[in-house]
Amino acid sequence: MPNQVKGSRQQQLTFRQHGGARKGAGRKPTQAGRPRMRHASRPAIEARFPVHVTKRVGRDVTRLRRFEPCKVLRRAFVHGCRRSVDGGEFRICQFSIQGNHIHLICEASDAETLARGIQGWSVRIARGLNGYLGRAGTVFDDRYHVEILTTPTQTRHALCYVLQNARRHREVIDPRFGGMDPFSSAWWFDGWKDETWKLGIPPPEMRVVAPPASWLLKAGWKRSKFGLLSVDEIPPAGRR
Repeated sequence: MPNQVKGSRQQQLTFRQHGGARKGAGRKPTQAGRPRMRHASRPAIEARFPVHVTKRVGRDVTRLRRFEPCKVLRRAFVHGCRRSVDGGEFRICQFSIQGNHIHLICEASDAETLARGIQGWSVRIARGLNGYLGRAGTVFDDRYHVEILTTPTQTRHALCYVLQNARRHREVIDPRFGGMDPFSSAWWFDGWKDETWKLGIPPPEMRVVAPPASWLLKAGWKRSKFGLLSVDEIPPAGRR
């Protein structure tokens, strides 16, 4: 070993730290001022529990609540509302289209089947919209939000929230549709208190949602103390 120079001191090295909070850390927003959803683990999904899914589009995508782009979206719903994935079943049972996001009520055998079903449906939506708009690139700007529905009351509130979301956002609903939101699956919903609003309105050409299989969506939610839905009902979150 070479002789150490008298009076010399070993240099202390400072290693970069990778843990803990620090300035600029975390997932970067795809759009300024809008934080992205955390990559937290998904909750467990069971076939008997429907789920409420929300998907948001980017700001450079057209407003969705218009009849022309809605035709493209409906075709995607027709072909993507029911799928078999490796022995599992995925169904979109209700939906509503808002200006920059879409709400879904789905059923899936498990979390992987839900993820693959949403992915396949999202690809159909993206291809359709990009073709219609003559653009390329990403359509949905983030992961989707999931709420698992486990009780009749929670399921009833979710159905109201989805089907009547336009009223929550104070969107103008064309009176030609009798109070029903034409940018939703309201026509196929069998839980309205009164269906006289359908009189004089021609039915859609094709069914765009799958019939439910879970007890909560077929019958369970109707046992909630809140009863069936009114076509002019506003979700609690929008009543103020």
